[in-house]
Amino acid sequence: HCFQLREALSIYEKETILRPLNFPDSCPGHGCTIWDNGPYQVAVINLMGTAYMDPLDNPFTVIEEFLPTLPTKNIIVDFHAEVERACEVVPDYAHELTGKVSAVIGTHTHVQTADEAILNHHTGYLTDVGMTGGEYSILGVTVKPALDRFRFRFAQRFTEAPAPCFGNGVLLELDTSCGKCTKIERLIFR
Repeated sequence: HCFQLREALSIYEKETILRPLNFPDSCPGHGCTIWDNGPYQVAVINLMGTAYMDPLDNPFTVIEEFLPTLPTKNIIVDFHAEVERACEVVPDYAHELTGKVSAVIGTHTHVQTADEAILNHHTGYLTDVGMTGGEYSILGVTVKPALDRFRFRFAQRFTEAPAPCFGNGVLLELDTSCGKCTKIERLIFR
């Protein structure tokens, strides 16, 4: 959504702020960052699905070409897929990358799934990590305007939902010598 606001594009100058790796090379920012923790490194990659989204390079092809360039086997992939297809695309993608990356974590639906697993004793997986924001909300915005937009099909001004807030996340433990995920745990903070 940042690409919809020209003034927000400078955020992508920061190494830790990612845009999808399968965006065109001419877009600001980068699709991977490498966190150096001294004895080991962790690469974090963001990819975006193409079903019901803007046309982009094929995420399967892009990551297959990119993985050999990484200096570490500790690789976490954030796969951002459209709501209607997330429950189909993210598992497909995770199975394609099993054994090649440490984890594939889906994002976009804003609803945390309860399907965390370690695929083939190597790759951590969760269809959707969830969201952080107002717990009584629709996708993090106040309920009434979101409902009105859905019911009446006209533009509404959205505002951030008020407190109380909650946060969803995922805790991964990796064997950093080989990039294997040894534990995955969903987190909910209230």
